[in-house]
Amino acid sequence: MQGQGHQAYGFAAARGPLWFLVVSGVRSLWVLSQPLASSICAERRPVLVGTKNFQPHEWKWVWSWESAKQETALGEGVPQIPPWVGCYSLTAAAQNPDPKDRGGQRLCGPQRVSRNAWQQSVSAPPSARRVEASACWQLTVRVLEARNLRRADLLSEADPYVILQLSTVPGMKFKTKTLTDTSHPVWNEAFHFLIQSQVKNVLELSIYDEDSITEDDICFKVLYDISEVLPGKLLRKTFSQSPQGEEELDVEFLMEETSDRPENLITNKVLVARELSCLDVHLDSAGSTAVVADQDKLELELELKGSYEDTQTSSLGTASAFRFHYMAALETELSGRLRSSTSNVWNGDNSARRLTVPLRPLIGKEVTMDVPAQDVPGVRLQLKAEGCSKELAVHLGFNLCAEEQAFLSRRKQVVAKALKQALQLDGDLQEDEVPIVGIMATGGGARAMTSLYGHLLALQKLGLLDCVTYFSGVSGSTWTMAHLYEDPEWSQKDLEGPIRHAREHLAKSKLEVFSPERLASYRRELELRAEQGHPTSFVDLWALVLESMLHGQVMDQKLSGQRAALERGQNPLPLYLSLNVKENNLETLDFKEWVEFSPYEVGFLKYGAFVPPELFGSKFFMGRLMRRIPEPRICFLEAIWSNVFSLNLLDAWYDLTSSGESWKQHIKDKTRSLEKEPLTSLETSSWLEASWLQPGTALAQAFKGFLTGRPLHQRSPNFLQGLQLHQDYCSHKGFSTWADCQLDSTPSQLTPQEPQLCLVDAGYFINTSCPSMFRPGRRLDLILSFDYSLSAPFEALQQTELYCQARGLPFPRVEPSPQDHQQPRECHLFSDPACPEAPILLHFPLVNASFKDHSAPGVQRSPAELQAGQVNLTGATSPYALSNMTYKEEDFERLLRLSDYNVQTSQGAILQALRTALKHRALEARPPGAQT
Repeated sequence: MQGQGHQAYGFAAARGPLWFLVVSGVRSLWVLSQPLASSICAERRPVLVGTKNFQPHEWKWVWSWESAKQETALGEGVPQIPPWVGCYSLTAAAQNPDPKDRGGQRLCGPQRVSRNAWQQSVSAPPSARRVEASACWQLTVRVLEARNLRRADLLSEADPYVILQLSTVPGMKFKTKTLTDTSHPVWNEAFHFLIQSQVKNVLELSIYDEDSITEDDICFKVLYDISEVLPGKLLRKTFSQSPQGEEELDVEFLMEETSDRPENLITNKVLVARELSCLDVHLDSAGSTAVVADQDKLELELELKGSYEDTQTSSLGTASAFRFHYMAALETELSGRLRSSTSNVWNGDNSARRLTVPLRPLIGKEVTMDVPAQDVPGVRLQLKAEGCSKELAVHLGFNLCAEEQAFLSRRKQVVAKALKQALQLDGDLQEDEVPIVGIMATGGGARAMTSLYGHLLALQKLGLLDCVTYFSGVSGSTWTMAHLYEDPEWSQKDLEGPIRHAREHLAKSKLEVFSPERLASYRRELELRAEQGHPTSFVDLWALVLESMLHGQVMDQKLSGQRAALERGQNPLPLYLSLNVKENNLETLDFKEWVEFSPYEVGFLKYGAFVPPELFGSKFFMGRLMRRIPEPRICFLEAIWSNVFSLNLLDAWYDLTSSGESWKQHIKDKTRSLEKEPLTSLETSSWLEASWLQPGTALAQAFKGFLTGRPLHQRSPNFLQGLQLHQDYCSHKGFSTWADCQLDSTPSQLTPQEPQLCLVDAGYFINTSCPSMFRPGRRLDLILSFDYSLSAPFEALQQTELYCQARGLPFPRVEPSPQDHQQPRECHLFSDPACPEAPILLHFPLVNASFKDHSAPGVQRSPAELQAGQVNLTGATSPYALSNMTYKEEDFERLLRLSDYNVQTSQGAILQALRTALKHRALEARPPGAQT
């Protein structure tokens, strides 16, 4: 590929599994392999094409084939779908290293690319984060009057005032004056907000009735999406409690341009990271000789509303330094005052004796000023405000991270060899012909852990474990996964070692777990976590107890350490799934968000936001790392993935009284509700808070809190804290796919506004790890579903199908026959020929169908062996109840061998499903016109 004699600019685009490089004037399309392309684009390295070395500034992203043609002036001579001859995949030429004087990456090597892959690549919507420049606007809100306010007291009319706040303008809360004894107050007061138009700005207006004795009562609350306000045009709105309600509030809005420079935003079109500024404050009180009358030490309290730190305090007499992080566009000020450290009496409450410093004029400057206090002269502050780093520690994007893309390329080589041997193929598979196979394991405590060992053992015996690319699990299944990935070569070794370990620790008495020595060690560990900065809860104690029960010792393993098991693609990629729920006020079915953990990243499927596992538990603000906290050991994550303790009374009641049919009806009701009021288009731009947020009597609120509160809630720092919702977040496919509750249309109630996460077992909603299988870029062809339910072999799978249908995800139809429900077999095949995108699904319920009569597939048991085939999976006497963490060795062995047998006896079905998946992949990868 020659670039000399042309206007040589390179343009690269990342799309699905392929990356494109187009050079103007050459009229050629070049396709880069994922690992190389992601490395080039991430590290901005030069690219050597022929004899021309293209520097990073000589190429940029383009997002469609039409854009590439326009940018490079290739013209209409290049076809829309390029010919297969001359369409290349460029890989690093190991035999031809880069010349030292160039320092670039040499590219060479032709490889066929399928039409299907090309079409997907040019049509897929961009999912990587982008940097956008957007101006801020001044919003003026004038509160005019209210009418027909209800009487809050028996003896008088209301004493109303209005509170105004925008969650996108943190720290700014305005209040009108209070008018006494009136149901028709007229305020006519104006307030100003500096807003960013690219984020979802929802104004909260609340009318309160002031009460001098009890807490002020809320009379009226409305949320208003100000995107309806057009620049330069005065808009008057009348809000009412309901369409038939008599209570009304009149408000005027005006949006005006500002002279401020545009703000640089980083966004994935769902979340927005705005510019941050840092304020460094140095306290110098060495020159002060004042002494307080009661001999108490004086403290200086500094407050910056809307900042990450909010308030910081330091004693006088020593040099102290503070740092505040705040939005650069925030019109805020630093305030400070002195007080006695013990008496809590302020050194002057009047405004003349308080320090107030507007921050916007300070950017790029250093100033020194005195703290205004007559009794304490000589206290000085040195202030310096500057911009913060523009680099984010949070990955904003719905695409797979570069590390996973590189892993996929490595794993496909392993899978291709395994498939060639298992299916006895004549030739080698090309990378784009390799089907993606995933394991989807449900939870079920020690039962799930034991059975999963048996399933994996069978796959290994059949030579099929190396055919698996993804390995996902929830709850008890994650205990097996976490233990296996301690060994970077686990799938290439005999599994009897890990199985022996599990058997030994499940069979031992659990009394030692609660011995005084162990309890003391738990306390020391929890104290250490608190010192490190981790918030601690009952779930952390559960982590240590669980570790002791499963391993009998401290396991110094971390999630990030599991990358060693993926370096050569030698094992499937483990995916652990959890739910984020509201700590209070809502039951799990009304609000839950999928959170995925992998050795490469931890994050939210709905928001497209991820952090490396080393940083999970650290503290973030607006996508930047504020405080790094040591990565938690794997046991603390296992406790999260199997956290059944953070339930509320409504969750518990639902679990005890509901049936599978009631769950289905619940999902249908939720789906219909969302269809009536889609997130992408609210019928009106103003709405009252949802019913669960409506104000009520103190007694009603207390009772509701009793039902929905989670006394043993889990707590993790929220790495989304401070990020804001994009103005069009509801219409983004990445968000709308997982937006499954009414609260998703209320930005101020979503997770970026919360300081902490509350993570629970995914089984609170559905006992499945399915969502991980449907992340963009994974596209599975075959799913091996391992179900560990004792009483309902198809319930979780049917719930998953119903949920995926509601979310528009291509899941196969799950329609077992009445006979299958009564007598389920070892393996059931589900597919949907009408939906080619839906993966084939092989479902393995936990059943004892033919194992009771066969010691191995096709081998009848002798009379002496019949007892070994009796596995009690039903009734109150079953040793495999969810709450049981102690198995007899013979019970462990029977469950293990049953699971092993059920997969081995289904070998034919698995091989046939692999052949079908391979055929589908081959059809997609075949060039147009090629013969079968």
